[in-house]
Amino acid sequence: MEAKWRAIWDVLNPYAVADDGSRERKYVLDMFPYPSGDLHMGHAEAFALGDAVARYWMQRGYDVLHPVGWDSFGLPAENAAITRQAHPADWTYANIETQAESFRRYAVSFDWSARLHTSDPEYYRWTQWLFLRMRERGLVYRQESAVNWCPVDQTVLANEQVVGGACERCGAAVTERELTQWFLRITEYADRLLDDMAQLRGRWPERVLTMQTNWIGRSEGGYVDFALEGGSETIRVFTTRPDTLYGATFLVVAPEAELANKLCAPERRAEFDAYVARVRAGSDAERHPASTSRTGVDLGVRAVHPLTGELVPVWTSDYVLAGYGSSAIMAVPAHDQRDLDFAREFGLPVRTVVQPDDGVDPASSGIAYTGDGPHVESGPADGMDIGDASASVLRELAELEAGEPGVQYRLRDWLVSRQRFWGCPIPVVHCPSCGEVPVPDEELPVRLPELRGAELAPRGKPPLAAAEDWVNAACPRCGGDARRDTDTMDTFVDSSWYFLRYCSPGYAEGPFDPEAVRRWMPVAQYVGGVEHAILHLLYARFFTKVLRDMGLVDFDEPFQALLNQGQVILNGAAMSKSHGNLVDLGEQLATYGVDAVRLTMIFAGPPEDDIDWADVSPAGASRFLARTLRLADDVACPPGTDAEGGDRQLRSLTHRTVAQAAELAEAHRFNVLVARLMELVNAARKRIDAGSEADPAVREAVEAVAVMLSLFTPYTAEEMWEGLGHEPSVARAGWPTVDEQLVARETTVCIVQINGKLRGRLEVPVDTAEAELVSRASEQVAAALGDREVVRTVAKPPRLVNFVVG
Repeated sequence: MEAKWRAIWDVLNPYAVADDGSRERKYVLDMFPYPSGDLHMGHAEAFALGDAVARYWMQRGYDVLHPVGWDSFGLPAENAAITRQAHPADWTYANIETQAESFRRYAVSFDWSARLHTSDPEYYRWTQWLFLRMRERGLVYRQESAVNWCPVDQTVLANEQVVGGACERCGAAVTERELTQWFLRITEYADRLLDDMAQLRGRWPERVLTMQTNWIGRSEGGYVDFALEGGSETIRVFTTRPDTLYGATFLVVAPEAELANKLCAPERRAEFDAYVARVRAGSDAERHPASTSRTGVDLGVRAVHPLTGELVPVWTSDYVLAGYGSSAIMAVPAHDQRDLDFAREFGLPVRTVVQPDDGVDPASSGIAYTGDGPHVESGPADGMDIGDASASVLRELAELEAGEPGVQYRLRDWLVSRQRFWGCPIPVVHCPSCGEVPVPDEELPVRLPELRGAELAPRGKPPLAAAEDWVNAACPRCGGDARRDTDTMDTFVDSSWYFLRYCSPGYAEGPFDPEAVRRWMPVAQYVGGVEHAILHLLYARFFTKVLRDMGLVDFDEPFQALLNQGQVILNGAAMSKSHGNLVDLGEQLATYGVDAVRLTMIFAGPPEDDIDWADVSPAGASRFLARTLRLADDVACPPGTDAEGGDRQLRSLTHRTVAQAAELAEAHRFNVLVARLMELVNAARKRIDAGSEADPAVREAVEAVAVMLSLFTPYTAEEMWEGLGHEPSVARAGWPTVDEQLVARETTVCIVQINGKLRGRLEVPVDTAEAELVSRASEQVAAALGDREVVRTVAKPPRLVNFVVG
């Protein structure tokens, strides 16, 4: 059956877009895969879900763009090439063809004419073009910076790619290096990235919005300037609690910050250098705010409190991280637990300036008070609450020119340069005379050279640096000797705009045809894993806002709705080769068939829940599909028969199911939709088994089953459609029309209970009066009641009657 229909679909091309304005458009997009091998169980779930959405909108008559492509640059291909003594493209494109064949077998409703690969020069030409346009707008810069370094992959990592102090990809402990790197100024868009989430509420999972909100980390508060004793320099700190400034008793600077190095007194130098070395050798987990370990070094300098004139010591400690603001904080130990732990460790003063509601002094209890209350020992702010006290303190600072209101962000600029080969080359040359010079547009793309095998192995510098013939280039500005930049871009740059290219994949005048994007974008439904909540989704939103400012798109958000799927696990644990619990998708498809695996994925539960393969039954799904397929063979009345005179009860169930299925599909409650289909299949089978195979209501029901089932099991649905006497493809059959009169439930089932236990069922009209309902219920359970006294009757017409007996 699979071979038969694949051949027919190849000829019919039923999923190609018309793009002629004859129908309203819908753009359904799956997060594109990385070609690291064949498809796996996670792909099977994600693409079954995205396919169900796309097929539903096709049935509803929309012109649906459902494209396919591959995120094909990246380290796995490069590492494989080193091992195999080959070119990364060999491994990459071989895997792409393997996955493409599996996608065709899996019957995903892709329009293959929109196919793209981010490692094609025709694609990365425009990645480079966008990089240069951002550079012209001041959103790209290069500077020396302390960066995250993965010693295994021999490349830098963005902050978002470091998880718990380890490389997000390989798990190696991340170290720190000083390197000159390229950055995208995503912080310029921090407020818009936050504020525009209002457009996504109710359409994106709330946890994704929360994760992005926390990552951007906008904090409102104030800047405070502490002048150094005996000098003209100041230390500027940011605080979210300016109301507690009178309680600041010391300052703390991050050990790695240049400020700490600069402030350190000569007599403290040896101790400071040894401490910094220890900190850099440690892990981020040891520096987590929840850690109770507190270490530090007195830098030997003091600063002047701007409001009291007191001298406060300046320390360095690993609980303050470099990169947040000035990398320095004012410590208010009575009202911050980390500061209090540090103060108690080193005998530093604790001054309470917000009266605790329980009257217990933090200095004696060891528990910082972070709540609100009347302020004390706070000058003009005495007696005020947090809000008024903050405003009062900020006014004082402004009058003294020692501070001002401010906002800070956790978000840092996006570090995009990588010291590896298989990525998009950065289109800049470095000239001794002209400095950084962009490659002219007409010379794009800057293509990768032909390096293979051992030539790709990092040796303390990027592999591209060893390709002398490629590196040495003429300066586009002066014509003199220059050198190409030898870094490549983070692959998240490639995936930050691919959804725009799908709208016009062959367009040669720019990264995308603006008119095609206007027709199709924003994406109506995006489907993919929640693991991309911060990295990919944040970057794609950033790119879209930049492109809007460039006048290339007319929308702020790229994805109107987002559907996250859970993981496919086994016996409660994530699958992995090392754990020996890997379920092979190919074996499952060979054993049970594509449709059975797809249906199992859909029926297992809500999309966002994990699927434990040990708890589901593809064999059961296979049996159900076989039973459903036989329905089409058993229908006896010809196509086109008017169902008006058919069995009204079956017709009512059919029309209710179709109406409910539409609601469930739009709410992505596909598992419930399948359950409703199973009920309709059972009802149709009962009519056939009762000798009513020629009843037009049976044909109506089975045709509706075929159309709705096509969302999940295309092979079975297509075979049923043909068996019912129709031309292919069922994917374009159109959603069944609903008769509202048949949808209205004329009867319902009333549950009859005794002391809360089921004792019978009644089919009753929905408008049955309570007295009549109780009377009929008592007749049905009279034998069960016997001589027992009914002390109370609970009736909830028309669905429940419960007799409470003594």
